[in-house]
Amino acid sequence: MNIHEYQAKEVLRRYKVNVPRGKVAVTAAEAEAAARELGGKVCVVKAQVHAGGRGKGGGIKLAKSPAEAREIADKMIGMKLVTHQTGPEGKEVHRVLVEEGCDIARELYLGMVLDRAIGRLTMMASTEGGVEIEEVAARTPEKILKEVIDPAVGLQGYQARKLAFALGIPKESIGKAVAFMTGLYKAFVESDCSLAEINPLVLTRQGDLLALDCKMGFDDNALYRHADIREMRDFAEEDPREVEAARFDLSYIGLDGDIACMVNGAGLAMATMDIIKFYGGSPANFLDVGGGATTEKVTAAFKILLADRNVKAILVNIFGGIMRCDVVASGIVEAAKQVKLSVPLVVRLEGTNVDLGRKILSESGLDITPGENMADAAERVVRLAGGAAR
Repeated sequence: MNIHEYQAKEVLRRYKVNVPRGKVAVTAAEAEAAARELGGKVCVVKAQVHAGGRGKGGGIKLAKSPAEAREIADKMIGMKLVTHQTGPEGKEVHRVLVEEGCDIARELYLGMVLDRAIGRLTMMASTEGGVEIEEVAARTPEKILKEVIDPAVGLQGYQARKLAFALGIPKESIGKAVAFMTGLYKAFVESDCSLAEINPLVLTRQGDLLALDCKMGFDDNALYRHADIREMRDFAEEDPREVEAARFDLSYIGLDGDIACMVNGAGLAMATMDIIKFYGGSPANFLDVGGGATTEKVTAAFKILLADRNVKAILVNIFGGIMRCDVVASGIVEAAKQVKLSVPLVVRLEGTNVDLGRKILSESGLDITPGENMADAAERVVRLAGGAAR
């Protein structure tokens, strides 16, 4: 789960990580009032969407007065912000963060991530603040500094000092840097984060360190421990299909293809998408209905698939172990009764109660194309979707 910049800064404040003063506004009038409350001088108006590259897309503007802050917010709220992370469709801005200006001496980068290759949390830093870390990794990887953290002892002072010195932070600010990094580490661990990125991390001319921008993501499986963070979820920033899938405990990720997939088991789902690609098709989604799906869940899954206007065909690929093929078949039939089936449907069933499942489908009166195996099912669905199967 991702949260907005202003929310991430609220989390960091709890751990004594320095962030600029700021207020959220949902109207132009609120933005003007916020600017006055912050001192009425130079401030920054920042669009709050779940995407990077906001500055390049016109989502971050400098205001020299409260009146100018109002004018900027009036144009920004309601606009479609397009960045390299939103895609051409962009994201609508519903709120802005009005933040006090600061006297910037240098812009740096600081982040926390789980390095899955070694199974350890890693703190990353770079002198290339304000630049996308992926771009730094591609062009100048030697400028990315890393400290691997032992989970038994946590981030050590010497590791933070090592990063601070490598970033060229003045000696008189090293203590502040260590406290800043320690706070970030504690926020990451205690909040069950999956990502924490401060870009840029600003060193002011007064020698202070500030998180000028912050992005945080959290492990969905740990949100039950953090009711306060769970309440920060902004459903307007998420794919409505994914939101609907979460209501039924379905694992769904929308893609940009035209062949919808409904599968049980993450591994089988990945293999199904791979074989669709092999035969020249393009999957429209990842959808795992799980091992103990009910007819209700399968019906909900089918509705989500059919709600995608790009879908030209559907492939249901079920290997019944815990999941029974007759339950899947009943769900397909029930969904077809509630939602008009307007695209070709290919179903491959194998496993528990497979004969009963096939019988339910064959007697349903639906136009269903059976698949004998994965390869046969994938080839058929690609052809039905208008692709050129191998």
